[in-house]
Amino acid sequence: MRRDRAVRARGITKSFGAVVALDGVDLEVERGRVHGLVGPNGTGKTTLLGLLLGLAVADGGRLEILGAPVGRTLAVPDGVAGFVDGPGLYPSLTARQNLSALAALRAHGSAAGIDEALEQVGLTDVADDRVRGFSLGMRQRLGLAAALLTEPRLLVIDEPANGLDPAGKRHVHRVITELAAGGAAVVMSSHRMDDLAALCPEVTILSTGRVVFSGPVSKLAAESGELDYRLLTSDPPAAREVASRTPGLHTADGAGEAPDTGALVVRGPVEALDDLVVRLVGAGVAVRELAPVVPPLEAAFLALTGSGEETDRTGEGDPR
Repeated sequence: MRRDRAVRARGITKSFGAVVALDGVDLEVERGRVHGLVGPNGTGKTTLLGLLLGLAVADGGRLEILGAPVGRTLAVPDGVAGFVDGPGLYPSLTARQNLSALAALRAHGSAAGIDEALEQVGLTDVADDRVRGFSLGMRQRLGLAAALLTEPRLLVIDEPANGLDPAGKRHVHRVITELAAGGAAVVMSSHRMDDLAALCPEVTILSTGRVVFSGPVSKLAAESGELDYRLLTSDPPAAREVASRTPGLHTADGAGEAPDTGALVVRGPVEALDDLVVRLVGAGVAVRELAPVVPPLEAAFLALTGSGEETDRTGEGDPR
């Protein structure tokens, strides 16, 4: 049985003067799922998120959100919350006061609900600190807390892990995962392939305003073809010999590796890598690491968009 759709878009177009931001975009997002939106800078991601949040209207096409058609007026659809280009906050107010002001504006949320939202994103200890002193990551988490106050059925967020330390990232990932487990849909845009791979079973990739892929991450990774894998073993010379005799594999020294690591880079399809592991074990060589040099999701992204300059391979910072 097909899941209900939280978002159903068909042939969405949007232009700003002579600039075409979205050119016939189709998008489907299931309830209870986290859907990733990715693409190089200037490919329409922010525009599409704005349409979902009611911050802009499409020039053409059909858009349904939570089963209701979206009209031609600016309005946040019922059951939708989130932010693009960072959350809008009052710097002179504390975190708690920001959420209280939002709750009063929307006539939604109680003191208990505010405390719970702050706890969910890990900001309880700074609830009474003024936002002007918050780091970028703390502001992102407070923006997420603000969205949680409305108990959204569709959460739309832009770069949710931007500026987060490991603890903050853990809080945000848990919130997103729990929302989806509770039946809400989440659409998140990110340049961070590690976040997308960890949270999103499905992604949509945009390039020059058009969808170049939309579907399961597993299918996208499979379509990336042969990848380079970094191989560390207990016996590098023996591993190189075994790899050279494994059908379908090519070998090369580990680029950028220290000379004493004994790293070997092998390239080939998954089936050949499986064969290699079996052969190494049979030869008495222990496999200590076998991991992609470039993650499969990122490799597919680069292949489909033809640009790697905007992608953050390390997971550090915001490349926008």
